[in-house]
Amino acid sequence: MSQNKNALIRYKTIDKCLQNKYRQWTLEDLIECCSEALFEYEGRENPISKRTIQMDIQLMRSEKLGYNAPIVVYDKKFYKYEDDDFTITDIPLTETDMNVLTETVSMLKQFKDFSLFNDVSDILQRLEDKIYSEKSHTKPVIYLDKNENLKGLHYLDEIYQAIIKKVPLVITYKSFKSKEENKFHFHPFILKEFNNRWFLIGKKKGSQPITNLALDRIIAIDYDFNLPYLEEDFNADLYYKNIIGVTVNSGLQPRKIELWIDAINAPYVLTKPLHPTQRLITQNDDGTIIIHLLIIPNYEMERLLLGFGCGIEVLKPESLRNRMKKNLQMALEKYND
Repeated sequence: MSQNKNALIRYKTIDKCLQNKYRQWTLEDLIECCSEALFEYEGRENPISKRTIQMDIQLMRSEKLGYNAPIVVYDKKFYKYEDDDFTITDIPLTETDMNVLTETVSMLKQFKDFSLFNDVSDILQRLEDKIYSEKSHTKPVIYLDKNENLKGLHYLDEIYQAIIKKVPLVITYKSFKSKEENKFHFHPFILKEFNNRWFLIGKKKGSQPITNLALDRIIAIDYDFNLPYLEEDFNADLYYKNIIGVTVNSGLQPRKIELWIDAINAPYVLTKPLHPTQRLITQNDDGTIIIHLLIIPNYEMERLLLGFGCGIEVLKPESLRNRMKKNLQMALEKYND
C-alpha cells in the first residue's frame, strides 16, 4: 500500500474518532485506532509513531490538504473538533475544484460513443447539476479534436464489447482500393485512434498476420458465438513501438531516418517530436536542425513528412529520399498548367 494511501486512511480514522464527541481522545488513542485501521486494510502490523500522528493533525489543521480541520487540545492532553458538526468528508468545493470538475465532465461527455461512459452518464449528470447549482454556467475551455461526422463511430461500442467479451466478429468491409464488399471473420484485439480516425486491430485467422481495419470502411458487423475466439498475447505498445500511425509493414526492421528541418518548423519538431525515437543531431546557427528517427517507414510516416512541404528534407536513406522527391515532383506538376 502506498504511503499516500496510508496517510489517507489515518486522516479518515482520526476524523472518525474526533466526530465521536462522547469519548475523550488522547494522542495514544488516535495512534491505536490508526494502527488498527491500517492492519484491517493491509492485514499486517504497521507501527505508527507519535510524531506521525502529530504531523497528520497539523496537516489536517492546515490549508495544504484543504481540510482546515478545527482540531483543538483541551486539558493539555485530549483532542476534539471545536465544531461538533465538522468532518473532513463534507468539505465544500472550492472554485478551483469546481473548475476542474467542470472540465472533467465536459471531456468525459465527448466519449459518448462507448457504453463504458454511458454507464456513468447519470453520475455525470448529477455531478453537472451539483456543479451548476454552486457555480454560474460557463463554457468549457478544453476541447478534444473529434470529428462527429466521421463514418463508423457507431460501431465503436459494438467492437469494444466484442473485445472485452472475446467474441469473434463477422465484418462486411470495403476498402478504398476494393471494388466489391468483402465479408470475413475477424478476431478483435484493440481499438486504436490515429489522426482523428479509428482502427480495429486484430486477425482474420491465427495463421494470418495482424491487420488493421478502418472503422469508416466497415459496412456491417455481426457476432459469431460459435467460433472460438483467438487467444493471443498481443502487446500493442511493443507492436507499435517503431512506427508512426497504424500501418506495420511486417518483416521490416527499424531504419535510421535522417531529416533536415528548416528554422520555421524546427521549434515545433523539437517541442513535439515526430516519434519517441527522435534525437537531435545538429543544431545550426541559422536555426535549422538535423534529427534522427529510428522507425519502420510506412504510409503514415511519408504523409506526415510530405505535410511539411519545403520545411523538411529527407537526407537518409536514399530510397526514402528518392520516393519523397518523386512525390513532390508529381505534386509540382499539378501547378505547372
